[in-house]
Amino acid sequence: MSKVIDITEKLNFEENPKLKIKDAEIEVNTDATTVLTLMQTIGDEEGTPSAKKMMEMFELIFPENSRKTLDEMRLNFADLTTVIEAAMTLVMGEEEAGEQ
Repeated sequence: MSKVIDITEKLNFEENPKLKIKDAEIEVNTDATTVLTLMQTIGDEEGTPSAKKMMEMFELIFPENSRKTLDEMRLNFADLTTVIEAAMTLVMGEEEAGEQ
């Protein structure tokens, strides 16, 4: 009989983390497929990402309901860039989200 190792307790099945902006909580996709695609997108880009790449990252990182919430905030480009960068930091695991 083959050996079976249960790694369930080592895995994180909790819901996705969120960014808090004012009173809104913006969900961020952190599944492995999203992270790998994001890493590939970042790796293909040298220097400052183009508007097209920023839009690709925006659509990858945020689920539809989060994108809608962000659209309703009518953020300027600099602020949206800050939100995308914060989400990327969270997705890549470079920074822990603040506990509320």
